Amino acid sequence: MNTQNCCVDDCDDESISVAEALRRIESDLTPITDSVQVSIDHALGRVLAQDVHSPIHVPAFPNSAMDGYALRHADISTYARLRVVGTAFAGKPSVRSLQAGEYLRIFTGAMLPEGADSVMMQEYVQIEGDSIQLTAPCTQGQYVVNVGENVQKGQTILHVGKKLLPADLGLLASLGITEVVVKRRLRVAYFSTGDEVCRLGEVPKPGQIYDSNRHSLAGLLKRLNIDGLDMGIIPDDPVAVEQALLQAAGDCDALITSGGVSVGEADFVTQVLKSIGELHFWKIAMKPGRPLTFGKIHKKAFFGLSGNPVSMMSTFYQFVQPALRHLQGQQAVPALRFQVPCLSVLKKLQGRVEFQRGILAPDAQGKLSVRSTGKQSASMLSSMSQANCFIVLPVECGDVAEGEMVWVEPFEGLI
Repeated sequence: MNTQNCCVDDCDDESISVAEALRRIESDLTPITDSVQVSIDHALGRVLAQDVHSPIHVPAFPNSAMDGYALRHADISTYARLRVVGTAFAGKPSVRSLQAGEYLRIFTGAMLPEGADSVMMQEYVQIEGDSIQLTAPCTQGQYVVNVGENVQKGQTILHVGKKLLPADLGLLASLGITEVVVKRRLRVAYFSTGDEVCRLGEVPKPGQIYDSNRHSLAGLLKRLNIDGLDMGIIPDDPVAVEQALLQAAGDCDALITSGGVSVGEADFVTQVLKSIGELHFWKIAMKPGRPLTFGKIHKKAFFGLSGNPVSMMSTFYQFVQPALRHLQGQQAVPALRFQVPCLSVLKKLQGRVEFQRGILAPDAQGKLSVRSTGKQSASMLSSMSQANCFIVLPVECGDVAEGEMVWVEPFEGLI
């Protein structure tokens, strides 16, 4: 009788934990050091290779935080009424200094006139002709944005490892910065293995299916702003697999394969890796996605993912994505996880972490809950298409009752 563990077992002494796998991967990878200088218009999604310091104060001049009236605070107790002497708009400052007993109509963002030190909101002013009377208390410095209040000249505004988001580009532009130094893009090669898959446009032979994994991988890599090299489909032939792996290791920073990493007689990827590179581990106590091979070929990171579409995507999200972010020097960002009520009954055996597919949505009152997409087969790619999150069930967790609190991890996090 064959007693070898297989992918449907829930306990396997050879499998390592999810946390241990993540620790080993990060400790084995060294971030790239190469950098390039790019325009901020082409910097979205890139990772900073140098700290960015502000060349100016922001704001560079004192300005009003409100629409209202600029005045001298000392005049409030001296004059019952203040005389209007002009108006200041954003971008059109007053050329006149404020003298005793005077005020200036001012709008949000406009430069404070010389002599003024406070602003009273227009809602708390009574106007009579060319003079005003305050109808509420005014503190000194009220509604004035001082020089450098937002950003000081020389201040570090963005740090090495920051992935640049749209707000960061606006911040850089507000400081007059036109270019930044970023890490070069990672180059990642990927291919599918197996005689059972064929390319789009081909007529499947008996027993064949269309290859979906390469197209999913292409999208996952593109979203990470990584240059992907699609090497197509490699047949179940150890020589062909070896040639493809060696070629990829010579051209790229990391390699990703799908298929050929289980225990079948035609699963050659893991055995080829042992002969030409380093095998660090190949089974993880999780479902779906137990067969995940991690190692190195010529010092290049290698990830051998399952051929099952859901397993492939699950292991990419949990292990490959954080590994590639680390490899390109991005600041560590833990997965966004939080608890919500589960509206479905979930089946689970204890012994490993499960990443079931779920649909996270608010109810009529705006409270979030999650429900299962239904069948959780590792080959059921439609469940990933329907889902927007993983329902993360820990090792010790068993069946989940309707209404029970569960952990969820959105596919789209905060970064």
